Amino acid sequence: MDIVNPALDDYLLAHCTPADDLLRDLVEETHALEPGTTMQITHDEGEFLTMLVQLTRATTAVEVGVFTGYSSICIARGLPADGRLIACDVSEEWTAVARRYWQRAGLTDRIDLRLAPAAETLRALPQEPGIDFAFIDADKAGYPTYYEELVPRLRPGGLLVLDNVLRTGRVVDPAAQDEADVAIRRINDTITADDRMQSVMLPLRDGVTLARKRA
Repeated sequence: MDIVNPALDDYLLAHCTPADDLLRDLVEETHALEPGTTMQITHDEGEFLTMLVQLTRATTAVEVGVFTGYSSICIARGLPADGRLIACDVSEEWTAVARRYWQRAGLTDRIDLRLAPAAETLRALPQEPGIDFAFIDADKAGYPTYYEELVPRLRPGGLLVLDNVLRTGRVVDPAAQDEADVAIRRINDTITADDRMQSVMLPLRDGVTLARKRA
């Protein structure tokens, strides 16, 4: 299922702030890797993340799922100079690419990479609600766990963003019953029913949910 009409794809990308040379180089390098073409966010979604971070005036952010660092750059660019992004991943291989581009972008002082299972990293964070912004784009089966660890740590008014919540339309296909499909349906239903959160699901790329913690 095409969530975004392919005929509009180039038009959408052409009508947002264009990628700079650094991001274009990262896309080219990532797409030469496997599975780079499917795991990297698109440029319009990256610009969306930067704008969300700026609009929320976030200073403390968390990312679950780094890959080669495109979304990390977009989030970190939205933070102030003294802001901090805790970036969670388990892959030395992919994040080695990310580190090179963070260095080139001048963002290494804003990004704190934690190489460990994300659930462990999140559980080790302070319990008090001090996170302004969080982005989840990792193993889909882990989404419910990541959500439950992050929500109590979000400040009132803090924003949680989840990617791939439509699973290329598999969420509405009764035959789609693998672990990731079940987990995404579960987290989608959980967020809708969660009195702690105000949420909206958008048909941006593969589906993006914005969940704001109520005051």
